[in-house]
Amino acid sequence: MTATIEKTGTTGKASQLKGLKHSKPGILFGMAGSAYSAFGVVKDIRKARREGDTLKLVNAAVGALALATGTLLLIRELRRLGDDDILAG
Repeated sequence: MTATIEKTGTTGKASQLKGLKHSKPGILFGMAGSAYSAFGVVKDIRKARREGDTLKLVNAAVGALALATGTLLLIRELRRLGDDDILAG
């Protein structure tokens, strides 16, 4: 059985969501998600230290590093959006 996918135009849900990724609200949502994730990383670090589990501590530290890198990438993208704004000066 073969399924066919019909394209109903360029204003589909998927294309709207792709546009949100590189918009100011999309970047701000990403930063909010990163801030929320930071609570989980802190919880994991505290739990690993309390249990004395080095491997879990390393895993949580790598997660914190990935979170910091992702946040910095979002900040850079937000600054680039600001540079494109003619009215911003």
